[in-house]
Amino acid sequence: MTGKRDYEMFLAEVRKASGVDLIKPDESGLVSMRVDDKYNVNLQFVEATEKILCFVEVAELPVDASREVYRDLLAGGLFGRETAGGYFALEPETETVVYNYFFDFHRASEDVDDFIATLEKILQLCDIWAERIKGDLSGDAPAAVESTGDRPDSHVIFA
Repeated sequence: MTGKRDYEMFLAEVRKASGVDLIKPDESGLVSMRVDDKYNVNLQFVEATEKILCFVEVAELPVDASREVYRDLLAGGLFGRETAGGYFALEPETETVVYNYFFDFHRASEDVDDFIATLEKILQLCDIWAERIKGDLSGDAPAAVESTGDRPDSHVIFA
């Protein structure tokens, strides 16, 4: 069974490989960092499932956001086709769209560089969806996101 200590050792490797000192968990194991003054990237170790939940705040929606925005988010997430296997959720108090992705801890810890590359791809995906949401809100939606696999690290192709 993988525990909090293993997760902390993994994060130390990620810090070393990435050069980002902000990757330090709090007492609950949550890592939260601001990236490029655009995104709050959060990593939370889920000991019971031995997964790392990555969640990123993508956009805040107005309370009166059109049905099209929600439809696009749901349709884009169907079978993970346009979300690279992740999914969107809505934080109800702030109307913030949050992208969620689960990493298998063991797989991530075997290849720290791949884990970092996948985080970068997740941020690219969030950029595309932030623009897409903005377009939905303005009535000028950009092209759909497509991928060749069900994970951000499976060679995501953006249309």
